[in-house]
Amino acid sequence: MSSPSSAPDEGLQAVSCARRFSRYLARMLDSQPWLAAALAASIDRPLAAEPMQRFIAARETAPGGAEAALRPVLRQLRIWVLCHLIVRDLVRGASLDEVTETMTVLAEVAVRHAHQVLRTALVQRYGQPLSPTGWEQELLVIGMGKLGGRELNVSSDIDLIFVYPEDGDTGGAKVISNFEFFERLGKQLIQALADITEHGQVFRVDMRLRPNGDSGPLVCSFDMLENYFMTQGREWERYAWIKARVLRGERWTELQNIARPFVFRKYLDFGAINAMRSLHAQIRREVTRRDRINNIKLGPGGIREIEFLAQVFQLIRGGRDTALQVRPTLKALALLPERGILDAETVAELSTAYEFLRRLEHRLQYVDDAQTHDLPASDGDQALIAEAMGFADYPALLATLEAHRTRVSHHFDRVFGDPSEEDHSLDATWAHAEDLDSVVPALGELGYRHPRAGAERLAAIHASPRYRQLPNNIKSRFDALMPRLIEAAAGTPGPDDTLARCLDLMEAIGRRGAYLALLQQYPQALRRVADLMGASRWGAQFLARHPILLDEMLDARNLEAPPDWPALRSSLGTELDALEPDMERQMDLMREQHHAQVFRLLTQDLAGLLTVEKLADHLSELADLMLDLTVPLCWRKIKIRHRDAPRFAVISYGKLGGKELGYASDLDIVFLYDDDAPEAPEVYTRLAQRTNTWLSSQTAAGQLFETDLRLRPNGEAGMIATSLEAFRKYQLESAWVWEHQALTRARFSAGERAIGEAFERIRDEVLRLPRELGALRTEVLAMRQKMRDAHGGKSALFDLKHDPGGLIDVEFLIQYLVLGHAHAHPPLTGNLGNIALLRIAGELGLIPPALAAACADSYRELRRLQHRQRLNDRPSRVDPDEAGRARQPVLALWDTVFGT
Repeated sequence: MSSPSSAPDEGLQAVSCARRFSRYLARMLDSQPWLAAALAASIDRPLAAEPMQRFIAARETAPGGAEAALRPVLRQLRIWVLCHLIVRDLVRGASLDEVTETMTVLAEVAVRHAHQVLRTALVQRYGQPLSPTGWEQELLVIGMGKLGGRELNVSSDIDLIFVYPEDGDTGGAKVISNFEFFERLGKQLIQALADITEHGQVFRVDMRLRPNGDSGPLVCSFDMLENYFMTQGREWERYAWIKARVLRGERWTELQNIARPFVFRKYLDFGAINAMRSLHAQIRREVTRRDRINNIKLGPGGIREIEFLAQVFQLIRGGRDTALQVRPTLKALALLPERGILDAETVAELSTAYEFLRRLEHRLQYVDDAQTHDLPASDGDQALIAEAMGFADYPALLATLEAHRTRVSHHFDRVFGDPSEEDHSLDATWAHAEDLDSVVPALGELGYRHPRAGAERLAAIHASPRYRQLPNNIKSRFDALMPRLIEAAAGTPGPDDTLARCLDLMEAIGRRGAYLALLQQYPQALRRVADLMGASRWGAQFLARHPILLDEMLDARNLEAPPDWPALRSSLGTELDALEPDMERQMDLMREQHHAQVFRLLTQDLAGLLTVEKLADHLSELADLMLDLTVPLCWRKIKIRHRDAPRFAVISYGKLGGKELGYASDLDIVFLYDDDAPEAPEVYTRLAQRTNTWLSSQTAAGQLFETDLRLRPNGEAGMIATSLEAFRKYQLESAWVWEHQALTRARFSAGERAIGEAFERIRDEVLRLPRELGALRTEVLAMRQKMRDAHGGKSALFDLKHDPGGLIDVEFLIQYLVLGHAHAHPPLTGNLGNIALLRIAGELGLIPPALAAACADSYRELRRLQHRQRLNDRPSRVDPDEAGRARQPVLALWDTVFGT
């Protein structure tokens, strides 16, 4: 270990070693006598803000005070910091993070110090800038680009924007407007940083990213900025504002609230790909025109392409996935694999290339402190850069550089390549869609069985005012998609139905450019859409109602991964808490997540990965999860609450109660509470009403569930929320037999678990009441006949649910067995599902075991057929022969139990 006295000697040795790689360092050492000792004393550690501030404080005691010392002190500070970094990077192996963070901190310290000194002088002359109501106003200095992202390079200029909150006037003896005050402050700040003196300059300052660029005012108010975003903001400005960060100013949250909706759309914005593709093409043309193909920032496979790759996905998804609203490029890239956007290997290659290119960028700039990204032309500088990068010679450096740039270009082209650039063989078919004589044969050749019907539908769309009035940019996407859609539909087993459903989707999303852009950019998504449309009419309608789910089609891993309900519960709960108190956004988020999960289950179902029973389990668990998240959110919205957490529970009946939920099933639910507070009935009634509204309301994102509350005590005439004791009293003293039948398929779904456990005890008590079998049989058969009269026998087809031998018969059989025998056989009270209860009844000798097993198989088959019908949005009726074998055990068991 070195002794303290040897540390300065080691520091001087490091400085001497580094100067051969940097003519700038050599010039500064020769012209600044104080520099070598300062570097030797600091070179063993990174520089943070505090030592930079001490450096300034020690040097602003010269005659004339802080204002006179401002320019020389800041320039000397930059000399020290930059030379410190050159030595730390080239000799001590400083990380890229250290280099960019130190340069960022230098810019922050310089901007804040210059602002403080210059504002103080202006306030002395004009007074404080004030709002009309007398509040002191401030200048918010926004760092853009690499400064905003804390990625500043060592010879960078800095991109700034100046904003102030409110218009008004100063409060001094000489009054000027706030605009004039901040404009003067802004100009002086630029000069303090950018003027070239005998000590050089601190930073070149670029103000061209401000509203209206060079032609716009130097400063603008919050109102002016918001109006600009709403009326004139351009796509490339959204890209620029991703990295916007307030360097100084207290009212930065207000500024964020103005900028965020402009940058990050609420919807998935796949149109950003086309916008950034156009911006990149402009940059590439400029690079080619200036013959700067070896520019490692703007040239092929360069730094800018990596930045674009990260930021395009931030623009697309950042409005819905707030974690993607990070500023640093590497941090944004690192988030993409876990979201299935880019694979881990791609991100690793891009990140490695980014680090290499940024390190090379710095070594190019260390040579003469020039803002350059071009590879050197002279042999001497080429050898110098190669050695500084750790290569034996310049060709070896070029080989590694070319490998990185090739990989970056490959990944860039995969994301930004335009699949619609090449002509499609069906372009003419769509372009002349109204010429049926040419379109009908074309569709026939593709395998359509009813080509005229398809051709007429295409012609109707092509001739419609809705299509003809599309904006040009959207119409061009629509035109590019249609030939590919016709081809994709032709490749499915039922092309005619698929095409019709795909055209329904196109009409639903035809004016929404982001969705067209998604399908245009990702042909694999279009193929998956066509497959889904062909496989399920219900799925096609679901997708047309919720086209945001098109995003789910991009990554097959999303569609195949088994659901992780605890993880969803945790992550969604965190997101909902972060949105508090924005009820509208919370409701939309829950709907969006529910629809996405249902859609993933649908794709797994259609792929044959789920049995009907497993699907129902998943859908039921998802519904429980949504209910459990809803109750506390609604409780927070009740203004007068007498306790922190409600003593409240949601009890599910019917399909959810029996864990047999289908895609479009409504929720039969009852609300219970157990609270002796005087205000409890009123408060929990309000909570129940709000919960029901939260679940069933139509919002911009659709509906969460249809709900049915009629199974509560006294039905529609009863209170919407019932106390636990009142529920028990009603069930024991007043409930009808059919209500006890319903109770066999009831369970606790959400809310306070203690109330759920109390409900289960009441349920068990009620179901185990001794009942006279003859009277019970009469009641059950009367109710079954009432249902048959209302629903059965309506068609020559067999109604899977209502006709004799159908699903309702199985349910009534089990309910009768439970109510009639649970007092003697407690296992029958378990909410285990109909198939398990049939098995238990057989094992107990209540019904023949072989017939119980056959009836369980029938129940499975009838549910499978019902599910198949619903997938294609058909009534639950089938040819009697198709269900004949399944009906027989049910009818036999019915005769065995009821003797009818």
